[in-house]
Amino acid sequence: MDVDPTVFRLAIFVLAIFVGYYVVWSVTPALHTPLMAVTNAISSVIIVGALVAAAAHGSGGELTRNVLISKGAGAVAAGFAAVNIFGGFLVTQRMLAMYRRKTPAPNAEAAK
Repeated sequence: MDVDPTVFRLAIFVLAIFVGYYVVWSVTPALHTPLMAVTNAISSVIIVGALVAAAAHGSGGELTRNVLISKGAGAVAAGFAAVNIFGGFLVTQRMLAMYRRKTPAPNAEAAK
């Protein structure tokens, strides 16, 4: 009994979503900022690959169907990676803000 490769790949994708979800949510807050830094570094490498794919051209400079698909996929990948990097910086700023010292309200000392 053979399994369709598409179903097999879809099952692996769904399992990866569950594993990724539990791995990310089990990270302690102290490790979250370094984890985001590594994620941003990986996304920057993805951006480079996406830009190379988006700049693809066929032999002789003609636009074939495969070249257009490569350009489109590269542009979509660059967009997704850019959103990932931007979101990573936002999460990092938010995590760092948790560790900043909060200044007491000026009226709190006058009330004592």
